[in-house]
Amino acid sequence: MAQQWLIAPSSRPDRSLDIVRIVVALVLSVHSIYRILAGDVAGFGGYLSSIGFPLGTGLAWFITLSTLAASVGLVIRRLIVPACICHIVILIMGIALDHVHDGWFVVGGGRNGMEYSVVLIACLFAVLWSYWPRKQ
Repeated sequence: MAQQWLIAPSSRPDRSLDIVRIVVALVLSVHSIYRILAGDVAGFGGYLSSIGFPLGTGLAWFITLSTLAASVGLVIRRLIVPACICHIVILIMGIALDHVHDGWFVVGGGRNGMEYSVVLIACLFAVLWSYWPRKQ
């Protein structure tokens, strides 16, 4: 039995990727849901304005609702490629504007770093890659 685990090819790659797609979507949707329920969209908008973005609150609402819509799309398996791209762009911007200043580690060797975002980007890229249209 142990030998089968060492050399066995994946017998359910589609189901495995479905788990990644759904879990990542649910994890990312929590940010938007919490921000809306906590009434913190304006606070996020204030942060965006403070770092130089125009119309910070409007942009915050756009990001919040885009992330929520992209997460719903991933869960219901609709518009997966644009949903992945939306999340990847937002995560990369989060790394560039905030997390890169705190280093790599989220906890342990540091705080608020970019490692978690990089893992999410890798998962989203795997999902995007599998759903990317291929020439027949």
